[in-house]
Amino acid sequence: MRTLTGQYVETSSVLRAKSEEDTTGLDARLNPSVAPFIAGLFVFIATAIVVVWQNSRLAVLFDVSYVLENAYRMSLGQIPYRDFPLPHAPLTFLIQAVLIKIAGMVYWHHIAYCALISGGGTVLTWRMVLNSLPPMSYAHLIAFLISLPLIALGIYCVFPHPFYDPDCTFAVLLSLFLIQHFARPDSSLLGRVLTGFSVAVPIFIKQNVGLVFFAVTCGALLSLSIRDATQKRQSGYGTILIGALAGLLVGALLIEATAGLGNYLHWTIGYAASKRMPTFTDMLEIYQGQRLAISLCCFMLGAFVLWWGRTAAWAVVSAMIVVAPFSWPSFYLLLDTDPSERADRLLNLWPPLLITSLVVAVLGLRSKLRFSSLLPLILFGTVNAAFMSQQLWGSTYGLWPFFILLVAGSFVSFPVLFKVPSSWFILTFSLLFSISMLIAGGSYVWSHERLDYAKLSEGKLAQATVPQLRGLATRGRWIRDFEELTAYVERKIPREDAILMLPDEDLFYYATGREPRFRAQFDTTTDAYSFEEALKLKGNPELRWLIVKRERQLDDNDINSALRRLAKQLEPKFTRVKRLRNYDVYRRPSDILAAVAHRR
Repeated sequence: MRTLTGQYVETSSVLRAKSEEDTTGLDARLNPSVAPFIAGLFVFIATAIVVVWQNSRLAVLFDVSYVLENAYRMSLGQIPYRDFPLPHAPLTFLIQAVLIKIAGMVYWHHIAYCALISGGGTVLTWRMVLNSLPPMSYAHLIAFLISLPLIALGIYCVFPHPFYDPDCTFAVLLSLFLIQHFARPDSSLLGRVLTGFSVAVPIFIKQNVGLVFFAVTCGALLSLSIRDATQKRQSGYGTILIGALAGLLVGALLIEATAGLGNYLHWTIGYAASKRMPTFTDMLEIYQGQRLAISLCCFMLGAFVLWWGRTAAWAVVSAMIVVAPFSWPSFYLLLDTDPSERADRLLNLWPPLLITSLVVAVLGLRSKLRFSSLLPLILFGTVNAAFMSQQLWGSTYGLWPFFILLVAGSFVSFPVLFKVPSSWFILTFSLLFSISMLIAGGSYVWSHERLDYAKLSEGKLAQATVPQLRGLATRGRWIRDFEELTAYVERKIPREDAILMLPDEDLFYYATGREPRFRAQFDTTTDAYSFEEALKLKGNPELRWLIVKRERQLDDNDINSALRRLAKQLEPKFTRVKRLRNYDVYRRPSDILAAVAHRR
């Protein structure tokens, strides 16, 4: 045991030899061999494959249509916030609109986008984990092991369709990675300015996450800039901060010149907050409960054993204690078959990790003010901002790279924090953590428990045959019934006639290439019209056709009830002309059209 201990002990002087800045010595740690390239390529391809596989077996039609139908509107030249309401920031929709303009309306193009972004997010996380590790000969192995769970939990693996949460996570990762790279004194001025612009980008993807990320990151950059000015040191933090403020200003000017800043703030701040803004009490609920206390006790006990033992054997024991809460969700798979309970054990790892990372970050700031010390604070604020949307259960599906970064910045830093031998602790913790999270995360994705608000397990797997929907697949009758509708519409309804779909759950305009003129999508987040406002549509002479979907894939009784009431009150103004398998087609009689036009 003494031989093993002597072989792997790292003295305090070696631990303190880590560069004062995070990026110094990074190039020296990069192995010139092909192994790092293979590791990065492996996690990229594996993550992308999971996203493609997810899309081959499930589709949440409501969410898919919300993004792509609005993106299709934008591709036609309609401007959100001015021409149609949108309670979300625009960049995700704009990206998909550009994809539609360049590559045409083919659904698998959007799948390819999600696969590439998800794989890229995993690679960025892997590199940032590598950058955060103390100098060691096996740093690449540790970074690979800790990042490996993202193969199952990548930003588009849980929810595999184009959406703003995963896009925002990718933008945050890219911005943080660029800060790590361009904060060096020898970096280019253009690189620093563009890095600053990247700090503002998440604001225009998802407003609650982006605004908090922008605020805490600018605060960190300001602190580091003041430190460097006081110590008369050169760095890029000040220039990056100026670039961030310039990026925010440029974004605001572009919105003012197109949609109007007042319209934008009304829909993305005022309206969105009225729909989703939780109370402070609700935000604190996740930091309560017995499971949180048990996990924190394991972390503290493991840290004490590591500090007290100071040998290889005790380091292994410490790692096993610390990793126990992360292992519990995988062991729980043997004890309970309920997917909801299994997912709950995995998601409950977030609160103790956030608290631990906050404590470790504060302790780290006592010794040295560095960007690596401030990174957990940035992530802490960003993650809690994401919880403002749908709290712990609903908001974490696109945040798992932050989870990995917090783990790497907190638990791998234990030996450095306590100035004790690190090799055996880091190796043991990384291996057990990787195995446990891969098992639990894989089960979470397989069960698609996060997507239980849609009916995804009923019926046989069906794939779309309409050319525009090539690549769309899910279980049930939904695709077959929708294709029956599109075929009927193409045969019987003139392209110049205005159509209202109730509910707006399908890719109707995207698949048919018709111009959307009305929108009545009902959801607690996205409904832009009240029930009374939607009723006014029955008096609009432009509205010629009404299509009502009788059964929705989205399983929400309140919304279904509201839609039935709305359809019932609209129907007296329309005559049913066709009853399809899951859709009723109504037409406004010509005499009513003439009377309405005469009154106007």
